[in-house]
Amino acid sequence: MPRGKRYLDSLKLIDKNKIYSLEEAISLMKKIVFSKFDQTLEISCKLSVDSKKSDQVVRGSVVLPHGIGKKVKVLVFCEPEKENEAKEAGADYIGGQDLIDKILKENWLDFDYCISTPQMMKVVSRLGRTLGPRGLMPSPKTGTVTENIAFSVEEAKKGKIDFRIDKTGCIHGGLGKISFSAEALVENVKTFFNALQAAKPASVKGEFIGTVYLSLSMSPSIRINV
Repeated sequence: MPRGKRYLDSLKLIDKNKIYSLEEAISLMKKIVFSKFDQTLEISCKLSVDSKKSDQVVRGSVVLPHGIGKKVKVLVFCEPEKENEAKEAGADYIGGQDLIDKILKENWLDFDYCISTPQMMKVVSRLGRTLGPRGLMPSPKTGTVTENIAFSVEEAKKGKIDFRIDKTGCIHGGLGKISFSAEALVENVKTFFNALQAAKPASVKGEFIGTVYLSLSMSPSIRINV
């Protein structure tokens, strides 16, 4: 697709043959911002896994120390006796069958994070085709199917993100806003890498994290070393 003059000008500042350090890349990112809105720092990692093998599926979650830079809307599926707990923890939407019907009938998706109690998953499972492709389906592996609703809601509000490989063996995610200080962004990225490394499947030997690129919502990408 055709690129604008500002995008092409920013492209000139990036050496495509260079692998930047994390600190260098973020410093450069701050120089090539050309939009008026606060762009998200995005990461893309190619992993040395075979996504077709069940024992090499990479999935996990991490609470970023400086959050993601936006208000997170949290939906909780729970029994009536747990609704007060969810409300006090700061959940934005709380319910059961009523919310499931709203999602299925109205294609309502005005939330960023979804949590469920184990008992509710019997009916929440009906939402797999709707929530799954959007990365919103509750899962025990990411701590979003739990009895401890308050803890999960509070983590989500602090800046918890979930990650999972796609069909090509890559992981993508937003790790904060470019308006954050360089130090905060570096810390967020390093925290993400630590969580990703901890999620390395036992069946994967040798190098796990391959090529890694950083970019903004509207910018060229920069390759970094890890």
